[in-house]
Amino acid sequence: MTGQIFIFGLGYSAGRLADRLRAEGWTIAATGSAGTVDFADGDAVRAAIGSATHILSSVPPDAATGDDPVLVRYGAALATAPARWIGYLSSTGVYGDTGGAWVDESAAIGRGRRLARAAADRAWQALRADVSVFRLPGIYGPGRSALDRVKAGRSHRVDLPGQIFSRVHVDDIVSGVIAGFDGPPGVYNLADDLPCHQNRVIEAASVLLGMDPPPILSMDDAGLNPQARLFYAENRRIANGKAKRLLGWHPLYVDYREGLRACLPGD
Repeated sequence: MTGQIFIFGLGYSAGRLADRLRAEGWTIAATGSAGTVDFADGDAVRAAIGSATHILSSVPPDAATGDDPVLVRYGAALATAPARWIGYLSSTGVYGDTGGAWVDESAAIGRGRRLARAAADRAWQALRADVSVFRLPGIYGPGRSALDRVKAGRSHRVDLPGQIFSRVHVDDIVSGVIAGFDGPPGVYNLADDLPCHQNRVIEAASVLLGMDPPPILSMDDAGLNPQARLFYAENRRIANGKAKRLLGWHPLYVDYREGLRACLPGD
């Protein structure tokens, strides 16, 4: 299957999707610094919406207003677009802190720090009945992984026993979105099969690089910025069974070890 996809926000994950689809013969149009359409050019954007077979937004809510800029400006056009598929890249941060418990798509959202993201998540679901929303945990991949942070001396091991996070390789996001093209609309978590403490990821990256891992430090001694502190304030395991059952999706990189090995230069 090929088609014409219009992407709002050609960032890291959406750019990787565009590369894959382009290689398969798709026509790509997108906003963003690497895109072909100016987001502020209403006529051009609405024309792209009208001609696309598939539409995806990876644009986060506006940091100042909390509003979703895509829906504010182009929601009406999207609601009536002839596209046969519309998707939105959301965040598993909408679940908030679960104390390390597993969480799936049936859980309530909007209980954590990502209130604007939760509002945008709901708004995309309400836009029309055929929207697919993909909730993503920590995203990593080539050029953007623990390997790069360890190599640059920017990694931390933090003394927070029992702290658990989920993550997903960027190529598994790509395959999940593509699986969604032919699957039922709805909300899907895309995460690997092994939530774990962030320290384990840093240690695995250090081994792969032949480097000593950074020391284990307290939150204060690690000098974490406010955003990083908020990250460590939440603790959850993301369940991915719905995407497996309904989309036939399975992560190629089932855990951080395999994913990091695939990020090594030359792999």
